[in-house]
Amino acid sequence: MKVAVVGAGITGLAAAWELLRAGADPVVLETGARAGGVIVTERRDGFVVEGGPDGFLAAEPELPELAGEVGIADRVVDQRARGSSLWTGARLEPLEEGQAAALLGIAVAPDGVSKGFRSFAGGMAEIVAAVAARLDGAVRAKSGVASITEAPLGYHLTLTGGGAVDVEGVVLAVPAWATARFLGKLGVESAQDLEEVHYFPSLTASLAYQARQVATPLQGTGFVVSAEAAGPGGSVLRACTYASLKYPGRAPEGQLLLRAFLGGVDRDPGAVAHKLLSPILGISGAPLWAKAFSWVRGLPRYGPDHGARVAAIRAGINRLPPLAIAGAGVDGAGVSACVRSGRAAARVILERRA
Repeated sequence: MKVAVVGAGITGLAAAWELLRAGADPVVLETGARAGGVIVTERRDGFVVEGGPDGFLAAEPELPELAGEVGIADRVVDQRARGSSLWTGARLEPLEEGQAAALLGIAVAPDGVSKGFRSFAGGMAEIVAAVAARLDGAVRAKSGVASITEAPLGYHLTLTGGGAVDVEGVVLAVPAWATARFLGKLGVESAQDLEEVHYFPSLTASLAYQARQVATPLQGTGFVVSAEAAGPGGSVLRACTYASLKYPGRAPEGQLLLRAFLGGVDRDPGAVAHKLLSPILGISGAPLWAKAFSWVRGLPRYGPDHGARVAAIRAGINRLPPLAIAGAGVDGAGVSACVRSGRAAARVILERRA
C-alpha cells in the first residue's frame, strides 16, 4: 500500500515510520529543504544549540520508544538541573514545580512535570535524523503538495515543483490551516473549523558566554519574568533557560549557553537579549556569539471546543478513501504528542485499508 505523508516534521516522520513497520510504502512530501519542522539543532564551537523544542517530558514514553526502534536509545539523556525561578524585577525567587510552564501559558499536567524532561545527547535533531535515515529515501524535500484530489485507487497529489504522486492513502501532517485547505477542497466542510486554531509567534536568542562572565550563581533550569516585572506594556524578555545546565553536553567546559525567549523585537534579537539578561544575571562583557531563531507561526492555541470540532472533522473524513489528520494543530503541542498523533494517524490508514 502506497501512502503519501504530507509534511516531514516529527509528526509526519512518526507516521511514515509506523507505516513502514507495518509493510506499507510511505512517501513523505515536504515543502522545505529539510525534515524536522520546528525541531532544529545547530552545533557551533562545541555548543549544542536548539532552535525549537529542547526536550520532552520524561513521563511520556513516545520518544524513548521511537528512539529504541530506530537504534538510538542510548542517546536519550536526562535533565540535570531541576527547578526554576521568577524574576520579580528585583530578584530571582524560586517557583514551585510546574509553575513556570503555567506562567508561560503552557498546559502541562503537574504529575508529568514532576518527572522532569529528557532530550538527546546531540540535541533534538538526533531523533529526526535517525528516523529519516531508517525511512531509506522515502523523505522528499522541496516537494510541496499543491493539491489533493480523489482518484480511482485513492488520491492524486499534484506537486508544487511539477510532477504528481498517486497513492492509496494520505496522512496530513501539516499545520491546521493547511489541513483545512486540503480537506476543504475534498469537500469536508467542517474542516474550516481548523482555521480557528491560532499559532503564536516564537522568537529565541541563544547566547554563549565564558562562565566567569556571569556573576549570579545559576540555579535550576532558568527563570520566567513576572507580570509585575514586565510592566504595563509587557517585557520583551519573557523567560530564559540555562541551556548548558539543563542538559549535559550543551557547552564546553568553563562556558555557558543561555536561551532567551523574547516578544516582538525590531532589531538584533541577540543584542536585545544580552542587554536584558546582563543586569538580571550580572553578565559582564559581550557574548562569545548569539544566534536567533524565529517562528512566525509557533505554538498553536485552541478554543474550548477544539476536541469536539476535530472529532467532527474526522467523522467527515470517513466517507473519503483512507485519509487521516495529525499534528500539533489537531492533537496537541509537544514533541511526544506529535509522535503519538502521527503514529495514530498511520494506524487509521492501515485499518481503513484492511
